[in-house]
Amino acid sequence: MAPMAEKITPRSTSYSDWYIDIVTQAKLADYSPVKGSMVIRPRGYALWEKIQGTLDRMFKETGHSNAYFPLLIPQGFLQKEAEHVEGFAPELAVVTHGGGAELDEPLVIRPTSETIIWAMYKKWIQSYRDLPLLINQWANVVRWEKRTRLFLRTTEFLWQEGHTAHSTKEEAVEETKRMLDVYRTFAEEYMAVPVLTGVKSESEKFAGAVDTYAIEALMQDKKALQAGTSHFLGQNFAKAFDVTFQNKEGGLDHVWATSWGVSTRLIGALIMAHSDDNGLVLPPRLAPTQAVVVPIFKTSNKEQVLDYANGIFQEIRKTLGTEFNRVILDDDEANSPGWKFAEWEMVGVPVRVELGPRDMENKKVVLVRRDTREKEFVDASAAPARIKELLEEIQQNLYQKALAFRQENTFAANTYDEFKAYFDGEGGGGFVTAPWNGDAGIEAKIKEETKATIRVLPFGNEEQALGKTCIFSGEPAKYLAVFAKAY
Repeated sequence: MAPMAEKITPRSTSYSDWYIDIVTQAKLADYSPVKGSMVIRPRGYALWEKIQGTLDRMFKETGHSNAYFPLLIPQGFLQKEAEHVEGFAPELAVVTHGGGAELDEPLVIRPTSETIIWAMYKKWIQSYRDLPLLINQWANVVRWEKRTRLFLRTTEFLWQEGHTAHSTKEEAVEETKRMLDVYRTFAEEYMAVPVLTGVKSESEKFAGAVDTYAIEALMQDKKALQAGTSHFLGQNFAKAFDVTFQNKEGGLDHVWATSWGVSTRLIGALIMAHSDDNGLVLPPRLAPTQAVVVPIFKTSNKEQVLDYANGIFQEIRKTLGTEFNRVILDDDEANSPGWKFAEWEMVGVPVRVELGPRDMENKKVVLVRRDTREKEFVDASAAPARIKELLEEIQQNLYQKALAFRQENTFAANTYDEFKAYFDGEGGGGFVTAPWNGDAGIEAKIKEETKATIRVLPFGNEEQALGKTCIFSGEPAKYLAVFAKAY
């Protein structure tokens, strides 16, 4: 094992420094020689693989198949959909030379793949019998960001992007909401992060979408993080690329589209939702390593203690499963037990199993929870089953703790002064629900004055806005909007 990490900056001192310390000292990622890009280290990539594997299964259960599309997109493709190119133009990376010669047409490194995918869908879709077409892609994308932060916003990042084509508007809207619910389920049941769902305001929606739906999570610094989006694209891209199909009546119609995605930003969400000043805290369902067995021995009793530890390790593996790296036996002799305890805390292993000569004599082990740091003494024979129970308890506790935090930091504002007071000062923030008249200019003024943006317009909020007045204009409210400062 590498040398033990340095002390982490406390959250109360600098939340930003604390976050970067967790990422680097838990060895999740590091800075790349390319400005704004990151190197995802093995521990970070193992976590991404758990996220990826779970979501991939959920996508396939809802009828989607994986494909792969090119990294390079003809620049002209992006210009076919006006809103799309306008939205992404400032972030594009453009290739002008290849093979030592200037290209006839510049190529854009994909910021997202709608345009290249719809160029292909034009070839593949002829009839209603070809629909729905439900495709997902796991890929990397490049967006030339000015201000970057590991996992949360980098020039290049990993993600998945689903792109589907449908014969009716109703079917496409249903797909958009279905995938939003897949993301909500994943966030809450696997990440242990409660999320708000709803539609984005016009100014916050995806470039080229009719409607953008999102899941929004609240981090420990009371800022919101957009954790996933699902877009109803209407017929915009189908018309831009002339993707038509023969309907059941024999006529021609443009197809209806969706796209949806989550990225390595989810790792940032996990860190900021659950971790503490001792390091990373991970929900057991996604933790690459769920339990670590740490034997405590001296030279005189080393063999006996290691034999005892190995026997317990094998039983735990049988109970939890033998998937690579989910249970580890740390029999390294180079570092002290105290060093190991701190290191395994740092990297967020949910359960630590400690055992020494006295535990061996009494046929006991000590179980230490990462989330609460509580210790539990159990019979060795009962340890595997108890660890399995503990993992579920930790999973639920992390969710309930995050939910309680969100509830404590969710407020309702009926006046603008009240609204501003929630965001004032260093510790200000949270989700603030407020009546809004739907005017984009007022939305922009609120953002300028408070740095708070509309995160979602919750489903059904129009009815709740009836009879209320906009906090800024005093006019009749059209929506009850959820505002927050955000990443």
